Amino acid sequence: MTPLITVDRLSMHFDGKKALSNVSFEIAEGEIMGIIGRSGAGKTVLMHLMRGVDQPPTGGKIIYHVAVCDRCENIELPGMAGKPCPACKGTLVAMDVDFWDEKNEAVKRRIMHRTAMMFQRTFALYGNDRVIENVLRALDDINYPEEKSINRAADLLDQVRLSHRMMHIARDLSGGEKQRVVLARQLAKEPFLLFADEPTGTLDPETARLVHDMLKTAAKENHMGMIVTSHFSQVVQDVADRALLLNDGEIAMIGSPGEVIQKFMSGLQDLEQFAQPKVGNKLMEGRDIIKRYISMDRGVVKAVNGVTFEVAEKEIFGIIGKSGAGKTTLSRIIAGIMEPTTGEMNIRVGDDWVDMTKPGIEERGRAKAYIGLLHQEYDLYPHRTVLDNLTDAIGLEFPKELAVRKAMITLQMAGFTDEKARDILDRLPAQLSEGERHRVALAQVLIREPRIVILDEPTGTMDPITKIDVKHSIMHSRDEMDMTFIVVSHDMDFVKDICDRLALMRGGKIVQMGPTDEVLASLTEDEKAIMSRPAPTG
Repeated sequence: MTPLITVDRLSMHFDGKKALSNVSFEIAEGEIMGIIGRSGAGKTVLMHLMRGVDQPPTGGKIIYHVAVCDRCENIELPGMAGKPCPACKGTLVAMDVDFWDEKNEAVKRRIMHRTAMMFQRTFALYGNDRVIENVLRALDDINYPEEKSINRAADLLDQVRLSHRMMHIARDLSGGEKQRVVLARQLAKEPFLLFADEPTGTLDPETARLVHDMLKTAAKENHMGMIVTSHFSQVVQDVADRALLLNDGEIAMIGSPGEVIQKFMSGLQDLEQFAQPKVGNKLMEGRDIIKRYISMDRGVVKAVNGVTFEVAEKEIFGIIGKSGAGKTTLSRIIAGIMEPTTGEMNIRVGDDWVDMTKPGIEERGRAKAYIGLLHQEYDLYPHRTVLDNLTDAIGLEFPKELAVRKAMITLQMAGFTDEKARDILDRLPAQLSEGERHRVALAQVLIREPRIVILDEPTGTMDPITKIDVKHSIMHSRDEMDMTFIVVSHDMDFVKDICDRLALMRGGKIVQMGPTDEVLASLTEDEKAIMSRPAPTG
């Protein structure tokens, strides 16, 4: 196969700390390469260097092998060398481009114009525009002929199987639908290489598999190469032709997806045991909660439809169900950021019960001060250090010494070792892996010392080892700091390991509530298939 990219002894350091060390490999044109490794292994750093964003490497080279037109600025795959340019009928000439050499800046920009990227945990859509308008904007960005753009946008939506949603407002789509609009927008650029960074980390397993199929089909139909990073072995198994395992910034193995996944998962075990929890008195109670809204295609929808439940102090309470079951809506009502249409949501603060449906500093405002919420699409201040994000950036003004001490304690609660926590205090979020940023966002919630913590898909972008670390941090926070957790998740393995009780939602209702094992045993075969990530194969 014709090589498209040669990575030669690539190294990257941040403030003297190694992120990548002497990484070398090749990717052929049209090949799908999966990059797997635990949080902080260097996956995102490697992808950004290959994409040409952020800062140059501290050592080594990235060589793009391309065919460049001798008459216009068009760039094609290396296999096109010697053929007529599809843009102007000039001749395409083979060229090896040292991607980060300043002398090649103009060619680098042209190569970047022929690549595309799907980011993790952000959909980067125009939320108030219709779906087809989002795709039309992407076509406009590449100066696609206006008279042909409507048909081209419709074709792209056909390709990602979203023709039935083309007139919907983008913000009203589900997560999986948004990710497919992102894919259509990237395909509009007609890239010869797509970078997909944790593309399905926060989606339920069934929707993730659908997006995986879309990615693979898009690569084949458009003769497009792809680089996919993930913590989840199934993503690499589903999509990649070959896989690369990164460990602490170095290549541990390159081979078939099955072989690489087997090595990645080897030795993974959780040996720490936790005592049976001793929960306290009732801490919150919801009664007959209903939340209605208007949907363009379904009319009046009851996202939450007559829900009643209660949670005790120090309990870890899980809310599970298929996409659209009402889980996130219910969690936002509990957090006080959304009011129910009817019903009661009461939370105990001290000896007083606070009605979360009533606004005001002595009502909902009083309870919200003791509730922490980690959204699926969390955000850190990009130009502030980790220490600043944890302290003054969220209004916690401490003397420097106390700020560092408090930040260190909280980062360790979020799953960092003492050494790693100290190492990242002065780093910017962009200098962390996605898994590390996720744990910093969790620490940003915990540093407020909440009594109740609501976690919406907390393990979406975490590798299996980091997931164990976060499990431990939640269990220790519950035991040592008397915290109560509400966990909304598609990750059945995680909720099985961590939750005391579960509420199973279907169609806006809680259809079963009880001990975790009992509720999981009652799942339908359809729910098991949709909400369970398959075990790795290899």
